[in-house]
Amino acid sequence: MLNYRHLYYFRTVAKAGALNRAAEKLHLTPQTLSGQLSAFEERLGVALFRRNGRRLELTDAGRTALVYADDIFQIGAELEDALQNRLAPRAHPFRVGIAEVVPKAIAYQLLAPALALAEPVKLVCLEDRLEQLAAELSIHRLDMVLADRPLPATMDIKGYSHPLGECGIAFLAARTIGSALETDFPASLQGAPLLIPGEDSALRVPLLRWLERKGIQPVIVGEFDDSALMSAFGQAGAGVFPVPLTTARDVMRQYEVIELGRTLEIRERFFAISVERRLRHPAVLAVSEAARQRFQLPDGG
Repeated sequence: MLNYRHLYYFRTVAKAGALNRAAEKLHLTPQTLSGQLSAFEERLGVALFRRNGRRLELTDAGRTALVYADDIFQIGAELEDALQNRLAPRAHPFRVGIAEVVPKAIAYQLLAPALALAEPVKLVCLEDRLEQLAAELSIHRLDMVLADRPLPATMDIKGYSHPLGECGIAFLAARTIGSALETDFPASLQGAPLLIPGEDSALRVPLLRWLERKGIQPVIVGEFDDSALMSAFGQAGAGVFPVPLTTARDVMRQYEVIELGRTLEIRERFFAISVERRLRHPAVLAVSEAARQRFQLPDGG
């Protein structure tokens, strides 16, 4: 039978990445902890770690073991919580991966309906690159991934991309530079400082192609994977920056910036990626249904 104390020791070392650090946290000597790990590996018949200098790195078997260890201790915590709060309705975890390039305001707009379900939901969000999130989804550690593109066909992962909606783009800027650029948009972007999404964003290429078609050559002064960071730089006057039309009003209010113009020729798209061909998870269905209502394209040029 599996020794759960050994499993806990293994998980602590895997998270700490070093034996001494884990031993200190567990209030054990490094020698004692090393012996416990060796006994665990001997019981399983596989090596869970390999040494790289002073660090301990997980082997393939170790990575697999860590996935199960996380699930086991998460379920244990839920059991303890359920027993201690028997009279309270149990909130079911809704585990969502959010691609780094998805604007935080969009993520909130899309996920908020899940929190309004009659059956309580505990939202658990993980932000990372789409490739990493898709890998987590494939082993059922996530219920859904929010992304700005479908699951790439080149990824050897079985998943289905469900369109949530799309919207045009607004160009915002701090008043210090925006006041001189408000007239004659988009021609006013010629030579203007511009902040653009990073290479992982699906918006980047359409944005650059749109500028090329218009014959506009701004000065690109920054690239950002994080839209909130790009907005902060825009607020400080570093340059003009694009945002989805559906969040433009909120961004303008939060960052005290102004709108120079908008276009529907560039579309920001959003997808729910799941392992289900047909959506069944109640929270995912709530997200999908609400998104269809929210992403109505406003008038624009």
